Amino acid sequence: MSTDRPASAGQAITADQIKRWGPTWSRRVGWCLAHGVWNTRVVGAERMPRTGRLLVAANHTGIIDGPLLHGVIPRESHIIIKEEMFSGIIGFLMRNAGQIPVDRRNGRAALQTALTLLNEDRLVGVFPEGTRGSGDVTQTKAGIAWLAVRSGAPVLPVAILGTRPAGKKPGHIPGFRGRLTVEFGTPFQAVDPGVGVGRAAVTEAMGTIQEQLSTHVYGASERHGIPLPRSTEI
Repeated sequence: MSTDRPASAGQAITADQIKRWGPTWSRRVGWCLAHGVWNTRVVGAERMPRTGRLLVAANHTGIIDGPLLHGVIPRESHIIIKEEMFSGIIGFLMRNAGQIPVDRRNGRAALQTALTLLNEDRLVGVFPEGTRGSGDVTQTKAGIAWLAVRSGAPVLPVAILGTRPAGKKPGHIPGFRGRLTVEFGTPFQAVDPGVGVGRAAVTEAMGTIQEQLSTHVYGASERHGIPLPRSTEI
């Protein structure tokens, strides 16, 4: 049965609690942040399918990566974000923006919710590294691989650069009109459908996503001359 009671930290999210209309307004706020507050260069947006189910996989170095990604994606998106952000006034905004809270100790409820949205031919954004780090995507969590296998959605890699310059701490917020770059890659299938949907398929998909996203991020970093933070700065 459907319920309008919003999920909060410590409560499992369900698909009927996600505001489908939320991204309609919230992506405009993200756009204003990306292009009004900061000076964001967006590359390759034309590579993104404008309809159909899609997983967007982005590297994660800075605290503003979530709203920035939401604002530059050229269609409505639901991004998986740690549930700690869903409290107070920020939490109120996040819930009404249609975003997906995840308990990083047990993300099953968030994954099931994301799968429902993908099966509605929506776009779900994921930071496969699971937390802010050096952004080099040396490893990924299994969640996005499970979603790719279960939904059959293609994965589109995204490189987010400049949100935490070398030498800055993970909580760094770029200054007004700070120059940022977001480069979209080319969608790919993470696993052959013939492999099935079991553990072997998820393992294969996880390796493919890690390799494709890491290659894209390193390539974008070199193309734009924007270095990633060093692991010692995490």
